[in-house]
Amino acid sequence: AIGPVVQYRPQLPEVKVKKVKDTGAEWARLVTAVQSARLEIQLLHKQAVVQVGAGEAAIFEAHLLFLDDPDVLEAAKTHIESERINAEAAWQQTILATANRYRALEDAYMRARAADVEDVGQRVLGQLMDLERPSLNFRRPSILIAADLTPSDTARLDPKKVLGICTELGGATSHSAILARALGIPAIVGLGKQLETLAEGQTIAINGQQGRLWISPDDAQLTNLAEQRIAWLTEQRRVKTVAQQRAITKDKKYIEIAANIGGPNDAAIALEYGAEGVGLFRTEFLFMGRAEAPTEDEQVAAYVQAAKALGDKPVIIRTLDVGGDKPLPYIDQGKEENPFLGWRGIRFCLDETAVFKPQLRAILRASHQHKIKIMFPMVGALSELLAAKALVAEVKAELKKEKVAFDPNIQVGIMIEVPSAVAIADQLAKEADFFSIGTNDLTQYVMAADRGNARVAGLAQAFQPAVLRMIKLTVDAGHAANIWVGMCGELAGNPLATAMLVGLGLDELSMSAPAIPAVKAAVREITGYDAQRLAEQALQMASAEAVINLLQAHQ
Repeated sequence: AIGPVVQYRPQLPEVKVKKVKDTGAEWARLVTAVQSARLEIQLLHKQAVVQVGAGEAAIFEAHLLFLDDPDVLEAAKTHIESERINAEAAWQQTILATANRYRALEDAYMRARAADVEDVGQRVLGQLMDLERPSLNFRRPSILIAADLTPSDTARLDPKKVLGICTELGGATSHSAILARALGIPAIVGLGKQLETLAEGQTIAINGQQGRLWISPDDAQLTNLAEQRIAWLTEQRRVKTVAQQRAITKDKKYIEIAANIGGPNDAAIALEYGAEGVGLFRTEFLFMGRAEAPTEDEQVAAYVQAAKALGDKPVIIRTLDVGGDKPLPYIDQGKEENPFLGWRGIRFCLDETAVFKPQLRAILRASHQHKIKIMFPMVGALSELLAAKALVAEVKAELKKEKVAFDPNIQVGIMIEVPSAVAIADQLAKEADFFSIGTNDLTQYVMAADRGNARVAGLAQAFQPAVLRMIKLTVDAGHAANIWVGMCGELAGNPLATAMLVGLGLDELSMSAPAIPAVKAAVREITGYDAQRLAEQALQMASAEAVINLLQAHQ
């Protein structure tokens, strides 16, 4: 990367220790700040999933776990009550102590987690002090210089405006470095305090692969580096150009490859990587991190923006998938012992029609002259699908009466992510226009293994033969009813699984945009017959490891 320097050095004001009379009020302030920070991180997580995939975005899941750590919260509460001090000071003391414990560890990866602890801590302090971090939306493409970048900062970067990144602190295993790699931004971390001396606007050059920085490149160096950059960009463009071609097997079977997006701005990125539509538009970003539900018009604007960007390509909008582990501040959802088995997805929406109906109205309004489809999450019973469809019919009647245009033939599909849905897939297929398999949740429910629990991580793999058999049952039931079956879970974006998924009979695969080129390439390398034989072998394997070994041997 070659470009002008932008120094990014956000500073929170000094935290002052103040004596307080009402310790209960200070604790309440801290709890509120932690909750607000949690909502922000949830939004960042969804954005990162779209930009870089669920694997890299898991950074933010770790941040959420830290915020939920009872020991951390209890330590801060103890500071407030025993020392009778303000929430800001108590929280900062707790964060510093926790980060220092990480820094004292021998393992380099664990030492790097201190930056994550501080990131979360700063976010909560920002809420307590009512401060916003500076914008990262530069006037012109630049090289970002910082003491360190938090994962939150990195997730906010626009790859079109950030040519490269240099930080004083951090290492190759720091989460900001991982995210920068996933975004395709050249980065060098851990360069030391001398970066402070770089003047705003001065031209520098970096080579992220070699870890080299030129602070005053001469003409010859600039020419050489520019040639290297052109070669690198040319290869990037070649990959994206090839990805614009359809994914067709050697024996001419077409597999639709779509993108999962978390907001309307992601549609353009999806197209750039070769998406042939949007297989999953997560709508939670509109509803979370705010004090009240979005208006119907706000939602229409977002859905239309995405649909316009996609042109004549389809956009599948998943209705609100919150509840339990994804709280809304303006709905009292109560506390649940096991939120993954609780009041979420379509269950929540059917109860909260004051939130659900405006969303259905917005989707239908946006469908006028656009290729939009509706998809309901976490359907586990036929009665749920029938109730949701009845609401769609009710909203259609209202709009018709109001003389508001919409697509009267809009397709309505469901996510298959609950084992009960697989068991009654033949019934559901008679009422749905399509199925989309969500392998992330389906895996944890089929295997009874929490995907966030490291002790059962081996079980919580979508390569488990039991999960693969559920996928096959779903595909067969859908095809028997003449509806198409797609997949929008993490497995869809793994090129190792592509041949097997084609062999299982999937018609569409939807994934994070950067995964599209590799998956399309994998489709082009196989025949339908070979894929089917591979899938049949995978279904007979004894473990996820055996399936993975089989697929690796096939590559």
